[in-house]
Amino acid sequence: MTGRILRFDALDNFRDYGDYAAAGGGHVAPGRLFRSAHQARVSEADLDRLGALGLGVIVDLRRPSERRDQPSKRPTGFSGAVIESGHDDGGEAPHITFLRTADLTPDSGRRFMTDTYRRLPFEASHLDLFSRYFQALGETEAPVLIHCAAGKDRTGMLASLTHHLLGVHPDDMVADYLLTNTAVDLDRRAPGIARQLEAMTGRPASHDAVVAFLGVEPVYLETALAEIVARHGSVDAYLEQALGVDATLRDRIGARLAA
Repeated sequence: MTGRILRFDALDNFRDYGDYAAAGGGHVAPGRLFRSAHQARVSEADLDRLGALGLGVIVDLRRPSERRDQPSKRPTGFSGAVIESGHDDGGEAPHITFLRTADLTPDSGRRFMTDTYRRLPFEASHLDLFSRYFQALGETEAPVLIHCAAGKDRTGMLASLTHHLLGVHPDDMVADYLLTNTAVDLDRRAPGIARQLEAMTGRPASHDAVVAFLGVEPVYLETALAEIVARHGSVDAYLEQALGVDATLRDRIGARLAA
C-alpha cells in the first residue's frame, strides 16, 4: 500500500487511488486517479512533478474561504478543467471553529469527526462537487486529481464512493482510506502540530487528541456510509438519486478507468 504514496517537497498525502481489483475480475487502471491535500505551498519541483502527471481535471473540494486563504498553485501550462464549488456559508470552516473554540481531546475529536461524516455526503457543496466529479470521470481520458485541505475527509469520502462504484472490494476501500495515517506520518508530526494548536488556542492538546482529529478511523467512513443507506436505502441509490450517476454513466466510467 505504501507504494501508492508519491512524495513531494510540500504537498501532503498525495497518492494513487486506482490500481485495485474491481468487480467481475476487472482492474482499475493505475495513474488515472490521484488524491492529495491542497497545493498552496508546493515548490517549483513539486509543480514540475505535477505537470508530468498530465492531469486533465482537478477537483478542489474546499470552501471558497479556504481557497482564498490558501490559493492553489498550478503547473506551468496547465490547461485542464478545475472543478470548484461556489457554495459559501460566509463563515470559517467548521474544523477551524472547532479547533479554535473547543477543548481538543481524543473523545471530542472523534465526536466532531463522526458528526462531520454524518453530514458530509449531503451538504449542498459536496452534492454539487461529487456530481460534477463523476460526470468528469465519464468524459475525460486524462488523469484526475481530487483534493481538499488535508486530503483525508472530503477527499476520502469521494475516493471511497469511487471505489464502491467501480466494484473495489470494501477491504481495499477501507485500507485506501486509512492510508492517510501513513502518508502524513501522524505520530511524527503530532508533537509539532500540538504546539501550533496550543499557540493558536492557548490550550494544550495531547498527542492522542491530535492523532484522533488529524487522522482517519474506520468508524468515520462507516458513519457516512450508514447514513447514506439510512437516507437512500443503498450507496448505489445515493449515487443515482443524489449525484446523477445512472447506469449509463457508471458503465462509461468503468470503461474509461479499466486497466
